[in-house]
Amino acid sequence: MAPQTMLQWTVEGKDGFDSLKLNESAPVPKIGDRDVLVKIHAASLNYRDLIIPKGQYPFPLGFPIVPASDGAGTVEAVGAHVTRFKVGDKVATLFNQGHIAGSLDQQSVATGLGGVIDGTLRQYGAFDEQGLVHIPSNLDWQEASTLSCAALTAWNGLYGLESKALKPGDIVLTQGTGGVSIFAVQFAKAAGAQVIATTSSSAKADLLKKLGADHVINYKDEPNWGEKAKTLTPCGAGVTHILEVGGPTTMAQSLKAIKIDGVISIIGFLGGMSKDQPTFLDCLMNICTVRGILVGSRLQFEDMNRAIEANDIKPVVDEKVFELKEAKEAYQHMWDQKHFGKLTIKIA
Repeated sequence: MAPQTMLQWTVEGKDGFDSLKLNESAPVPKIGDRDVLVKIHAASLNYRDLIIPKGQYPFPLGFPIVPASDGAGTVEAVGAHVTRFKVGDKVATLFNQGHIAGSLDQQSVATGLGGVIDGTLRQYGAFDEQGLVHIPSNLDWQEASTLSCAALTAWNGLYGLESKALKPGDIVLTQGTGGVSIFAVQFAKAAGAQVIATTSSSAKADLLKKLGADHVINYKDEPNWGEKAKTLTPCGAGVTHILEVGGPTTMAQSLKAIKIDGVISIIGFLGGMSKDQPTFLDCLMNICTVRGILVGSRLQFEDMNRAIEANDIKPVVDEKVFELKEAKEAYQHMWDQKHFGKLTIKIA
């Protein structure tokens, strides 16, 4: 039996991390006929979570909102008409609760956990049964809590266009050591692809090589890293898939690296905005596909989880784990870029 009250964080404005408020006696949510009550054991943070209270997130939001999209836990109770789960099942949350399969639409794009629908920085959450998946059996709670956003985004970037899905022997380029980039390295290597990774740190370069990166370019030493990456590909043809996390500030280099008919998946703008950036014409001149993606569907999530189990892929989790009451400190720790891999919060 779940208790009547719980610990719960909410974002109540756009004044920075001071907008995060802790309620130590929030009511445990009631469930409807199609809902599942989940006792949340762990959550993980994404860059999105940091910029929501800073007022920098460009997608739909509602305040106050329980933050964080990513979480894993145990099914505590199920509604009368639930068929997908039973009490005791181990589950993870889907980022866009309405994105079951296929493309996003105007309805599903407005169902983001931690943005429009209450998220995972709480001890218990009620979710529609369609917005959950079973977690891979080879992962612990902290590892499973990292899958909802970063892992699924990387998977979508590599496999989301079926006609151009990742194949053995393809060349994948990743940027930095954020969650999406690290997952992309792991998924690409598991699929028999080669990986070129960029970073600004020699220490992180060593870690990327341990994860399987075939080449690592220090973009501070090699500011024209796009052309350098191209020289590392067979016959200098270029890279097949690029996970573009920097946005406008790195796009020009990605276009220099891409192969004819390759795919650049734009998933973020960590580098900030820039007036000096490529135009649509550059996509034509480089004869490539450039796509924007927002995480992925439940069907893709389930496909990804099967691959994680089959290849025994272990998410890279930062060694520092925060408690739920320390969420604000966790936000600052991640904002200060003191983490490597996914930053997680232990809940129960």
